[in-house]
Amino acid sequence: MVEDSIHVHPQVCALCEDRSAPRRTRQWVAPLQVGCKTVHTLGGEFVTLTKTRVPVGSALHNEVVEWLYTEAELLDDGHEAQWHQEMVSRDIVYRVPLRQTVERARGKGFAEGTYHLDETYGSLGSRVLRNQTPYAWAEDPPSRIRHFVTNVRVAEADEDAVAVRSNLLIMRTRQEQTQPQIFAGERQDLLRREEGVLRLFRRTVLLDLTVIGTHNLAMFF
Repeated sequence: MVEDSIHVHPQVCALCEDRSAPRRTRQWVAPLQVGCKTVHTLGGEFVTLTKTRVPVGSALHNEVVEWLYTEAELLDDGHEAQWHQEMVSRDIVYRVPLRQTVERARGKGFAEGTYHLDETYGSLGSRVLRNQTPYAWAEDPPSRIRHFVTNVRVAEADEDAVAVRSNLLIMRTRQEQTQPQIFAGERQDLLRREEGVLRLFRRTVLLDLTVIGTHNLAMFF
């Protein structure tokens, strides 16, 4: 079995209660309530502790991979409303933290509490609806977008939730551009089973870019 860097705290968590702990150990974005568990994120990343990873090829891993492929297909084909309605939890927290170039000793450089995108179910829905109107000037004609999802790693958070890390590459072209815009990074997701269906409950997108060279962020990672 492979050990992954995902950790689930019990409901009574010293990290939650001890606010006098060193900043290095308590610099979280937000606690994510999952049933009777709490999953902490650290600067946009899961806390680097260990939990046994689900084997590649297992039923759960295959289910998650199929879920990710379906999501990519819907977004690539422009079916954003269907993605929002059928695959996203109403309790979603969807974030793209700002990244800075820092010395190795200071970590990966994700700014605490600063985001390119910090979305809820309602704000994601507003973006979807706007793209369907004749007033979305920045995306009409729409960009051509392709999601490539690889290196899928899955760990069970509890009986109703699955923690997923995957590498993401997005190619985006618009109008007659000959040079595509490229976004690379890692997605750290929490999928929660709601009425028997996996839905996106938390997503943190850790981009490799410190400067995003694009005309807008009117797309979904």
